[in-house]
Amino acid sequence: MKNTHALDNPIWHSLNSVHQKFALGGKTILRYPSSVLPFMGFDHADQSPLDKIENQMEVNEKVFVVGKLPSFPPNWTIFSEMVCNQMVCQKPVSFIRSEEYEITPLTPECADEMVAFINRIQPGYFKRDTPLLGNYYGIRINGQLIAMAGERLKMPGYSEVSAICTAPEYTGKGLAQYLISYICNEIQKRGESPFLHVVNTNERAIRLYEFMGFEKRADIPFWLIGLMSPSFSHLPATKE
Repeated sequence: MKNTHALDNPIWHSLNSVHQKFALGGKTILRYPSSVLPFMGFDHADQSPLDKIENQMEVNEKVFVVGKLPSFPPNWTIFSEMVCNQMVCQKPVSFIRSEEYEITPLTPECADEMVAFINRIQPGYFKRDTPLLGNYYGIRINGQLIAMAGERLKMPGYSEVSAICTAPEYTGKGLAQYLISYICNEIQKRGESPFLHVVNTNERAIRLYEFMGFEKRADIPFWLIGLMSPSFSHLPATKE
Protein backbone atom coordinates (compact mmCIF):
# COMPACT_ATOMS: atom_id res chain seq x y z
CA MET A 1 0.00 0.00 0.00
CA LYS A 2 1.29 3.47 -0.88
CA ASN A 3 2.36 5.53 2.11
CA THR A 4 0.50 8.83 2.38
CA HIS A 5 1.17 11.96 4.38
CA ALA A 6 -1.37 13.45 6.79
CA LEU A 7 -1.38 16.62 4.68
CA ASP A 8 -2.69 14.60 1.71
CA ASN A 9 -5.94 14.27 3.69
CA PRO A 10 -5.86 17.27 6.03
CA ILE A 11 -9.51 17.49 7.07
CA TRP A 12 -9.69 13.81 8.01
CA HIS A 13 -6.50 13.98 10.05
CA SER A 14 -7.50 17.23 11.71
CA LEU A 15 -10.86 15.81 12.82
CA ASN A 16 -9.19 12.64 14.06
CA SER A 17 -6.67 14.48 16.22
CA VAL A 18 -6.54 18.09 17.44
CA HIS A 19 -10.09 18.90 16.32
CA GLN A 20 -11.65 15.64 17.44
CA LYS A 21 -14.08 17.51 19.71
CA PHE A 22 -15.70 19.05 16.61
CA ALA A 23 -16.05 15.77 14.69
CA LEU A 24 -19.48 14.60 13.54
CA GLY A 25 -19.96 11.32 11.68
CA GLY A 26 -18.70 7.76 11.87
CA LYS A 27 -15.61 5.61 11.65
CA THR A 28 -14.67 6.44 8.07
CA ILE A 29 -16.15 9.89 7.40
CA LEU A 30 -16.32 13.03 9.53
CA ARG A 31 -17.40 16.62 9.16
CA TYR A 32 -17.25 19.86 11.11
CA PRO A 33 -20.52 21.28 12.45
CA SER A 34 -22.11 23.62 9.92
CA SER A 35 -21.66 26.57 12.29
CA VAL A 36 -17.90 25.91 12.45
CA LEU A 37 -16.67 24.99 8.97
CA PRO A 38 -18.27 23.59 5.78
CA PHE A 39 -15.58 20.88 5.52
CA MET A 40 -15.78 17.08 5.38
CA GLY A 41 -13.05 14.44 5.37
CA PHE A 42 -13.01 10.68 4.94
CA ASP A 43 -10.73 7.69 5.30
CA HIS A 44 -9.37 7.10 1.81
CA ALA A 45 -9.48 3.35 2.42
CA ASP A 46 -13.30 3.60 2.28
CA GLN A 47 -14.33 4.25 -1.32
CA SER A 48 -18.04 4.75 -0.56
CA PRO A 49 -18.40 6.70 2.69
CA LEU A 50 -21.02 9.32 1.80
CA ASP A 51 -24.03 7.25 2.82
CA LYS A 52 -22.53 7.07 6.33
CA ILE A 53 -22.62 10.86 6.83
CA GLU A 54 -26.08 11.57 5.45
CA ASN A 55 -27.64 11.76 8.90
CA GLN A 56 -25.30 14.69 9.65
CA MET A 57 -26.28 16.61 6.50
CA GLU A 58 -29.21 18.79 5.50
CA VAL A 59 -30.70 18.29 2.05
CA ASN A 60 -29.18 20.89 -0.33
CA GLU A 61 -26.32 21.54 2.09
CA LYS A 62 -22.91 22.02 0.48
CA VAL A 63 -19.53 21.10 1.97
CA PHE A 64 -15.93 21.03 0.80
CA VAL A 65 -13.85 17.87 0.45
CA VAL A 66 -10.10 18.44 0.12
CA GLY A 67 -7.97 16.06 -1.93
CA LYS A 68 -9.31 12.72 -3.13
CA LEU A 69 -13.00 12.34 -3.96
CA PRO A 70 -15.13 9.43 -2.74
CA SER A 71 -17.48 7.59 -5.05
CA PHE A 72 -20.82 9.36 -5.43
CA PRO A 73 -24.29 7.94 -4.80
CA PRO A 74 -26.91 9.36 -7.19
CA ASN A 75 -28.35 11.70 -4.54
CA TRP A 76 -25.04 13.61 -4.17
CA THR A 77 -23.48 15.99 -6.67
CA ILE A 78 -20.26 17.90 -7.38
CA PHE A 79 -20.69 21.66 -7.82
CA SER A 80 -17.15 22.83 -8.42
CA GLU A 81 -13.43 22.09 -8.17
CA MET A 82 -10.80 24.62 -7.10
CA VAL A 83 -7.17 23.49 -7.38
CA CYS A 84 -4.86 24.94 -4.75
CA ASN A 85 -1.17 24.91 -4.02
CA GLN A 86 -0.58 23.32 -0.65
CA MET A 87 2.46 25.07 0.79
CA VAL A 88 4.49 24.27 3.91
CA CYS A 89 7.05 26.40 5.72
CA GLN A 90 9.91 24.45 7.32
CA LYS A 91 12.24 27.46 7.61
CA PRO A 92 12.27 29.73 10.68
CA VAL A 93 10.06 32.78 10.13
CA SER A 94 11.28 35.97 11.75
CA PHE A 95 8.86 38.55 13.09
CA ILE A 96 9.78 42.21 13.52
CA ARG A 97 7.18 44.22 15.39
CA SER A 98 5.86 47.29 13.60
CA GLU A 99 5.50 50.64 15.33
CA GLU A 100 2.69 51.56 12.94
CA TYR A 101 0.39 48.54 13.23
CA GLU A 102 -0.60 46.59 16.33
CA ILE A 103 -1.64 42.93 16.10
CA THR A 104 -4.34 41.99 18.60
CA PRO A 105 -6.08 38.66 19.31
CA LEU A 106 -9.54 38.19 17.83
CA THR A 107 -11.59 36.28 20.38
CA PRO A 108 -14.85 34.37 19.81
CA GLU A 109 -16.60 37.51 21.09
CA CYS A 110 -15.44 39.18 17.85
CA ALA A 111 -17.10 36.45 15.75
CA ASP A 112 -19.83 38.58 14.16
CA GLU A 113 -17.32 41.25 13.19
CA MET A 114 -14.94 38.65 11.75
CA VAL A 115 -17.67 36.94 9.72
CA ALA A 116 -18.88 40.24 8.28
CA PHE A 117 -15.33 41.32 7.44
CA ILE A 118 -14.05 38.17 5.76
CA ASN A 119 -17.28 37.28 3.95
CA ARG A 120 -17.21 40.73 2.34
CA ILE A 121 -13.90 39.73 0.72
CA GLN A 122 -13.70 35.90 0.71
CA PRO A 123 -17.24 34.54 1.14
CA GLY A 124 -18.15 30.93 1.80
CA TYR A 125 -15.46 29.55 4.09
CA PHE A 126 -15.71 31.40 7.40
CA LYS A 127 -18.60 30.73 9.80
CA ARG A 128 -19.58 32.21 13.14
CA ASP A 129 -17.86 29.46 15.16
CA THR A 130 -14.77 29.17 12.94
CA PRO A 131 -12.75 31.20 15.51
CA LEU A 132 -13.09 28.24 17.91
CA LEU A 133 -10.67 26.25 15.71
CA GLY A 134 -7.52 28.18 16.60
CA ASN A 135 -5.90 31.53 17.26
CA TYR A 136 -7.02 34.46 15.13
CA TYR A 137 -5.47 37.91 15.00
CA GLY A 138 -6.34 41.26 13.50
CA ILE A 139 -5.10 44.75 12.83
CA ARG A 140 -7.35 47.73 13.54
CA ILE A 141 -7.30 51.40 12.71
CA ASN A 142 -9.51 53.61 14.88
CA GLY A 143 -11.20 50.45 16.15
CA GLN A 144 -12.05 49.26 12.64
CA LEU A 145 -10.80 45.81 11.57
CA ILE A 146 -8.68 46.23 8.43
CA ALA A 147 -6.82 42.89 8.24
CA MET A 148 -6.99 39.45 9.82
CA ALA A 149 -5.61 35.92 9.67
CA GLY A 150 -5.59 32.84 11.87
CA GLU A 151 -5.20 29.09 12.27
CA ARG A 152 -7.75 26.63 10.90
CA LEU A 153 -6.96 22.91 10.29
CA LYS A 154 -4.68 21.36 12.92
CA MET A 155 -2.98 18.01 13.34
CA PRO A 156 0.11 16.84 15.22
CA GLY A 157 3.07 18.82 13.93
CA TYR A 158 1.10 21.11 11.61
CA SER A 159 -1.19 24.12 11.79
CA GLU A 160 -2.87 25.76 8.80
CA VAL A 161 -2.64 29.52 8.28
CA SER A 162 -5.98 30.67 6.92
CA ALA A 163 -8.49 33.53 6.65
CA ILE A 164 -5.71 35.81 5.35
CA CYS A 165 -7.73 38.88 4.49
CA THR A 166 -7.09 42.61 4.06
CA ALA A 167 -9.65 45.33 3.40
CA PRO A 168 -9.27 46.42 -0.25
CA GLU A 169 -8.43 50.00 0.69
CA TYR A 170 -5.44 48.78 2.75
CA THR A 171 -3.88 46.30 0.32
CA GLY A 172 -0.28 46.87 -0.69
CA LYS A 173 0.81 47.95 2.79
CA GLY A 174 2.32 44.62 3.83
CA LEU A 175 -0.41 43.80 6.36
CA ALA A 176 -0.89 40.22 5.17
CA GLN A 177 2.84 39.52 5.37
CA TYR A 178 2.98 41.11 8.82
CA LEU A 179 0.14 38.95 10.15
CA ILE A 180 1.40 35.76 8.49
CA SER A 181 4.89 36.32 9.91
CA TYR A 182 3.43 36.73 13.39
CA ILE A 183 1.22 33.63 13.16
CA CYS A 184 3.97 31.46 11.64
CA ASN A 185 6.32 32.58 14.39
CA GLU A 186 3.76 31.57 17.03
CA ILE A 187 3.18 28.20 15.35
CA GLN A 188 6.90 27.48 15.14
CA LYS A 189 7.36 28.38 18.81
CA ARG A 190 5.10 25.41 19.55
CA GLY A 191 7.34 23.13 17.48
CA GLU A 192 4.84 22.90 14.62
CA SER A 193 5.11 23.71 10.91
CA PRO A 194 2.76 26.22 9.27
CA PHE A 195 1.00 25.22 6.06
CA LEU A 196 -1.57 26.92 3.88
CA HIS A 197 -3.66 26.56 0.75
CA VAL A 198 -3.76 29.14 -2.02
CA VAL A 199 -5.61 29.02 -5.35
CA ASN A 200 -3.01 28.06 -7.95
CA THR A 201 -3.88 31.06 -10.14
CA ASN A 202 -3.18 33.59 -7.36
CA GLU A 203 0.37 34.31 -8.47
CA ARG A 204 0.78 37.40 -6.31
CA ALA A 205 -0.02 35.52 -3.10
CA ILE A 206 2.13 32.54 -4.14
CA ARG A 207 5.13 34.82 -4.69
CA LEU A 208 4.63 36.35 -1.24
CA TYR A 209 4.43 32.96 0.45
CA GLU A 210 7.54 31.76 -1.37
CA PHE A 211 9.37 34.92 -0.31
CA MET A 212 8.41 34.16 3.29
CA GLY A 213 9.83 30.63 3.11
CA PHE A 214 6.83 28.52 2.11
CA GLU A 215 7.44 25.80 -0.45
CA LYS A 216 4.85 24.07 -2.60
CA ARG A 217 4.20 20.55 -1.38
CA ALA A 218 1.37 19.46 -3.66
CA ASP A 219 -1.50 20.44 -5.91
CA ILE A 220 -4.62 19.71 -3.92
CA PRO A 221 -8.22 20.20 -5.10
CA PHE A 222 -11.04 21.66 -3.03
CA TRP A 223 -14.29 20.02 -4.18
CA LEU A 224 -17.64 21.61 -3.36
CA ILE A 225 -20.17 18.82 -3.06
CA GLY A 226 -23.73 18.56 -1.81
CA LEU A 227 -26.53 16.25 -0.73
CA MET A 228 -29.43 16.80 -3.12
CA SER A 229 -31.98 14.40 -1.64
CA PRO A 230 -32.17 11.74 1.07
CA SER A 231 -31.25 8.25 -0.02
CA PHE A 232 -33.83 5.47 0.12
CA SER A 233 -32.28 4.11 3.32
CA HIS A 234 -32.70 7.49 5.05
CA LEU A 235 -36.30 8.14 4.06
CA PRO A 236 -38.77 8.05 6.98
CA ALA A 237 -40.75 4.85 7.31
CA THR A 238 -44.33 4.98 6.01
CA LYS A 239 -47.22 3.67 8.03
CA GLU A 240 -49.31 0.89 6.58
